[in-house]
Amino acid sequence: MARQKEVKTNAMRILESLKIPFRHYTYECDEFVDGLQIADKLSMPYEKVYKTLVTVGSSKNYFVFVIPIAEELDLKAAARSVGEKSVEMIHVKDINAVTGYVRGGCTAVGMKKQYVTRIDSSAQAQETIIVSGGRIGSQLELSPQDLAGAAKAEFAELIRH
Repeated sequence: MARQKEVKTNAMRILESLKIPFRHYTYECDEFVDGLQIADKLSMPYEKVYKTLVTVGSSKNYFVFVIPIAEELDLKAAARSVGEKSVEMIHVKDINAVTGYVRGGCTAVGMKKQYVTRIDSSAQAQETIIVSGGRIGSQLELSPQDLAGAAKAEFAELIRH
């Protein structure tokens, strides 16, 4: 049986061009599912799987935050981390226009533009983390430092403790 050619996402091509090692996982999925369901499908511990959230600041600039799937973004801490008075989540309908990705397939690497990006500092305690691969049904595992390098991100306290 011929193996189906793996379709690479923009994020995967960028990681390869930067010579960043990653592991690609796929799962069957026709629609948006939350990160907890994805972790369950892949039998991954929740603390290793991170979601990518896109916000708009009071300056009207966009900001990207990568946090553990079981946590909630602390909007005040997030705003502080990027020097904004406030940030709020963008509307689901705007995700594709802003990022080039769809809801549930949004990743910090390879968006339409390079937005200021922060990864929750909890990631630094993990050897590797798992983030969206750039489309629904695709996840990438890589070191938090490599993700930060590829996404030009910094680490910050972003979740409520």
